[in-house]
Amino acid sequence: MDAALTPTLLWLPTLLSALVSTLSVGLLMHSLRRMNSSDLITASVWWVAGAVTCGSGLWAAQYFALSAVEVHWELAYRPNGMGVTWLVAVLGSAVVLSSTKLKLREEALVVVQALLWATLWWGVMALAQRSLVGGTSLSVVTQRIPLAPMGLVFASAMAALWLAFGTRWADLGRFTSRQWVGASIFGLLAGMAQDIAISRMGFEAAAVLTEGTALDRNVVQLVSSAGTLAVLLGLFGVLVDSRAHGRNMILASSLSEANRRLRDLALADPLTRLPNRTLFEEKLNEALERVGTDPSSLAVLFIDLDGFKPVNDSFGHVAGDAVLRDVGRRLQQLARQSDVVARVGGDEFLLLAERPGGDTGAAQVAQRVLDAVSQPYTLPNGVEVNLSCSVGIVMYPEGGPAKKLLANSDAAMYAAKRAGGSTYAFFESSMEQDARNQLEIQHDLRSAIERNELELYYQPKIDGKSGQITGAEALIRWHHPKRGLVMPGIFIPVAERFGLIGALGNWVLEESCRQLREWLDQGLRMRVAVNLSVHQLRQEDLVPRIRRSVESHRIDASLLTFEITESVAMEDTQTTMKAFAQLAHLGATVSIDDFGTGYSSLAYLRKLPARQLKIDRSFVMDLDTSTDALAVVDAVIKLAHALGLRVVAEGVETARQRDILLSLNCDELQGYFFAKPMSAAKLTLWAMVDDKDEQQDFRPSLYVSGHQMLQ
Repeated sequence: MDAALTPTLLWLPTLLSALVSTLSVGLLMHSLRRMNSSDLITASVWWVAGAVTCGSGLWAAQYFALSAVEVHWELAYRPNGMGVTWLVAVLGSAVVLSSTKLKLREEALVVVQALLWATLWWGVMALAQRSLVGGTSLSVVTQRIPLAPMGLVFASAMAALWLAFGTRWADLGRFTSRQWVGASIFGLLAGMAQDIAISRMGFEAAAVLTEGTALDRNVVQLVSSAGTLAVLLGLFGVLVDSRAHGRNMILASSLSEANRRLRDLALADPLTRLPNRTLFEEKLNEALERVGTDPSSLAVLFIDLDGFKPVNDSFGHVAGDAVLRDVGRRLQQLARQSDVVARVGGDEFLLLAERPGGDTGAAQVAQRVLDAVSQPYTLPNGVEVNLSCSVGIVMYPEGGPAKKLLANSDAAMYAAKRAGGSTYAFFESSMEQDARNQLEIQHDLRSAIERNELELYYQPKIDGKSGQITGAEALIRWHHPKRGLVMPGIFIPVAERFGLIGALGNWVLEESCRQLREWLDQGLRMRVAVNLSVHQLRQEDLVPRIRRSVESHRIDASLLTFEITESVAMEDTQTTMKAFAQLAHLGATVSIDDFGTGYSSLAYLRKLPARQLKIDRSFVMDLDTSTDALAVVDAVIKLAHALGLRVVAEGVETARQRDILLSLNCDELQGYFFAKPMSAAKLTLWAMVDDKDEQQDFRPSLYVSGHQMLQ
């Protein structure tokens, strides 16, 4: 028969149904989120637990709603129908949870999951209603559930999922808050949908049910409470998991913050707190992506301080560090907000200027850098010092590809250095070849020692009175397989720039000692002068290394003379005096090279345990043409003799120069007039030749047998 009535609903079971729906969807969203875990076990556990709890909640919500139906006869429920309905709810929930593994965009995935959940809700509602029968009138539900409730559930599910998982809503609060707000919206609208569906139910006659094959409303409510209990257990699991997840998030946040701080420390210069080279290169790459290939869209300035080493060495590293920090602050103050200032070396800085305004704008930035750096610095001890800097500028894209910007700016900076410093220079294509040559030289130089490409040449020193050889200066040469004979003026500056000078100095020392032993074995006693760089003077193991070389080659340390330039000797007087004293104690002779070109203090000069002064060749070259040069040389010789020092003049090329030096009582002479630098083998042969040339009378003095050895 047709529908007999429109059923009414009891308010308490209806409210309970809406609440269970809310909790079920909340559990569903939490399970969906945990399904994304990279841990397979965690994802699997939440898949099973979520399917059971969410399905049980959906099932319980439907039967709570049906138990609220109020008619004039008693209603009953088929147990097998309820069991099938529960199984469909659980399996359907598992399908919904599995959808999170679909490779879909965020919007599409929300639509798919909402559609699956709405379809499941509609199917479970239909099965639940089909399990409802009349206990006395033998009536069953016959009218189909309208599609309108399914549409309402779909819309509410999509709204809830979109609010919880949509990235655009992330700024509204944490996921947990958005999750339960969305679940509450769904529960309210799902309750309305259930009301609509139940209000459209109808009944008609059916076969007689035997006693015991149906459950009454009280039993169904009790059974539904078991489903609600599953939901509550799931909710408890969510709370525990959320709390643990919260702790993990706090730990992860702390770890992330620690990693960020470590990264900042790793990418920041510890002294100035400016970015280091690594971070500068990152910022440079980001800027290159922004500016594209527009002309003069970017400028890189390489800044190197002029005169910093004397300040650092004379006043100590504390003063030097204070100067570097001050330079960093000044560069930051003149830089724009979009610019990047970095410290990339001892006294080297970089400045990245994005869209500087072409060459003119970049030049103005460089001039501001020069002006800022040249302002006086007050050291911690109150002393005021002045510095300058050299600036190399490279424009992008005119100055080369992105990967060469730093190298090209460095080449431009060295061009500014060669121009006298305290200026700036733009990169030119010719500088690229120079930079490439330097890179190739330093690359080849690293393996030159292993390949036996280095050789020592020796230039004799001549006693002014007797004309006898007093020794020879060791001068390094490089037999490059492609470049041929490379002079030290080319590769020594490269070695100093790239940190290879220490290895070269060690090789020169070892080779000099080896050659001295070989000459002694041949009956030839020779003194050898070896140049020491500032880098070697600062090595703590310099003197012990010299001692080991002397002992291993079984030579007398008195056969070694160590030449140190005047400027190096005066840069760090404490280090110099300490090294000089140790070398003198070892028995070696110490000589101050290139005297007259530096800024010697007579007080320090008097205290240094040096035994020689070597007059720079620039004065010797002008002896016969310049009265000033003559006066300087005369004064140096008299000063040295007054201090008990012997004087060596280098660069003697004419007989006139020789005669003037001898008239001034110069002790030793060295230069092309006597002999050019030559290999050890040639020097041995040259010393043994006996002809009638007037410059050969001193050669036999080298031999131990038949002649008095030099002391």
